[in-house]
Amino acid sequence: MEKKPHFVRREFLPREVPSISLALLLAAVLLLNALLYLYLNKFYISLGRVETDHGLCPFGHFRFGAMKNCSPWLSCEAINREVRKLKCVGEGAVKKVFLSEWKEKKVVLSQLTNSELKEDFLHGLKMLKALQSKHVVRLLGYCEQQFTILTEYHPLGSLRGLNETLHIPKYKSMNTWHRRLMLAIDYVSVIRYLHSSPLGTLVMCDSNDLDKVLSQYLLTSDFHVLVNDLDALPLVNRSAGRLVKCGHRELQGEFVAPEQRWPYGEDVPFEDDLMPPYDEKTDIWKIPDVSNFFLGHVEGSDIVRLHLFDIHAACKKKDPAERPSAQEVLDTYKKVLTLLIQEAAMPGTREML
Repeated sequence: MEKKPHFVRREFLPREVPSISLALLLAAVLLLNALLYLYLNKFYISLGRVETDHGLCPFGHFRFGAMKNCSPWLSCEAINREVRKLKCVGEGAVKKVFLSEWKEKKVVLSQLTNSELKEDFLHGLKMLKALQSKHVVRLLGYCEQQFTILTEYHPLGSLRGLNETLHIPKYKSMNTWHRRLMLAIDYVSVIRYLHSSPLGTLVMCDSNDLDKVLSQYLLTSDFHVLVNDLDALPLVNRSAGRLVKCGHRELQGEFVAPEQRWPYGEDVPFEDDLMPPYDEKTDIWKIPDVSNFFLGHVEGSDIVRLHLFDIHAACKKKDPAERPSAQEVLDTYKKVLTLLIQEAAMPGTREML
């Protein structure tokens, strides 16, 4: 009798990754996560340090550069005696700006040029004194009688020159999507600070076009953003029914928010008394345009724009009440930065697992 071949039944199990390989993979992922956490933690500490920490000096004092001790704001007498003008570096409607020297340190001296705008000048000084923080240029002294303000000098100048600065060989390594996004985060942090300032909700009114906005901010040597010009910063007080209007002339163009434009059509001549007031959500409308400038056209910037599409669309809602707060925009920007850095640090990690 012929014997039938005897087949041994085998079950084919999914191939298992050796436990030691899986352990090494998990360890690598955990290490990458830890390094990423340390990086982001260091970044957010520098971004979110205490609002009033401005060189760790008490109110009315300053310290910058290599100074070891805090010094009181310079008085009229001290400014006249110790500060030497070097050259004029700018002039606007309200003041003329001079690069100057104080105790062998470069400083900026601003002086009123139009006596009709002295109230704007003094308002700017009041804001500068009250809002001293990591978001605001450092005040070194002032003289109300002579309409003079002394502030810290930042050699990279205003944000208008950002792209030119990033093309200088020394700074080319900074010209990346994540560094540009961090500058946008700095900018939104300033807006959030102004909207929740110690004085209340303040609106950045000197912002009728992109160039004007960029001229109001400084780029520091360690690539952070500071607000520099606070002459036009009115207060919103909803509980008291107090809204604002940015100037007394008609505003036009897509850059300004819809509620800032004349609402009664071309057939009705503009009258300031008939123009409805508005609130701080005008600043939110402008965030996408300013951030688009920050992001530029470097590798990866379009991916960032894609991740910011929804929050930017919300900023452009026609109804101001439907726009997010500056805090909500800031939270979204930080989440996008974290997500994109994680993806850059660990490409394909999910597939590996």
